[in-house]
Amino acid sequence: MAKISGHYPYPGRFGSTLFFIRVFIEPYRPSVEKVDILTAKLKKTNLRIVQISDLHCDQKERSESKVVEIINALKPDVIIFTGDAINAPEALPVFKKTMLKLKAGLGKFAVRGNWDARYWSNLDLFGGTGFRILNNENVKLTKEGEEFYLCGLDYLSPQNGPGLLEAVPAAQLRIFLYHTPDLIAAIEAAGADLYLAGHTHGGQIRLPVYGAIVTFSRYGKKYESGRHQVGKTILYVNRGIGMEGGIMPPVRFFCPPEITVLEIKPQ
Repeated sequence: MAKISGHYPYPGRFGSTLFFIRVFIEPYRPSVEKVDILTAKLKKTNLRIVQISDLHCDQKERSESKVVEIINALKPDVIIFTGDAINAPEALPVFKKTMLKLKAGLGKFAVRGNWDARYWSNLDLFGGTGFRILNNENVKLTKEGEEFYLCGLDYLSPQNGPGLLEAVPAAQLRIFLYHTPDLIAAIEAAGADLYLAGHTHGGQIRLPVYGAIVTFSRYGKKYESGRHQVGKTILYVNRGIGMEGGIMPPVRFFCPPEITVLEIKPQ
């Protein structure tokens, strides 16, 4: 590469282009990740569960309308939201409008994340959206005569996870919902079939090959995103839709927003 006037002309331009993509393009282009799961606990029914997490809505809409369009076209049986709704109270109308428009055949369910529980406990985040908050609660759902359970744990009650699962018949498909992947050891021991989490944002800023720089998980990078087999439990960690509020930079770098489609089928 030719050196001109003591400067290399292209790296700076290339860096500016990357910055533009990661700030103004990548956060607005959600990717759909399909996950196929086989289970002996279903005999004939196929379940399509869509998971979203960490919307972190701001007052100005970003990719929320696109997320609604994509999810509704998938025609899910169940929609799961694994926490962290908004970055500021002014963003509540954007969040509620988004969640209200989502459609699912068997229902829409949510658990609170750390932002929801610590900062916005005084706000009615889900009222009027059609989402049912699972606050240390199990719910039985039925499709084509076959039953399965969602076991939803509030962020502030991590100690209740094993007991929540143990209250559900072991012969039934048990899907555990919690904001972070940090309970995986106890939840695997309690017999969850599937554990859905978010929180890490997949790092939000990732480096090629290395992956996430920061995850805010007790496990560090071990469960930074995606599918993990932990004993008999499948753990799936969603990269999230939005971006961390506060002092964190509003960028996604090699870490696009994620909509997860879990296709659960008889083995």
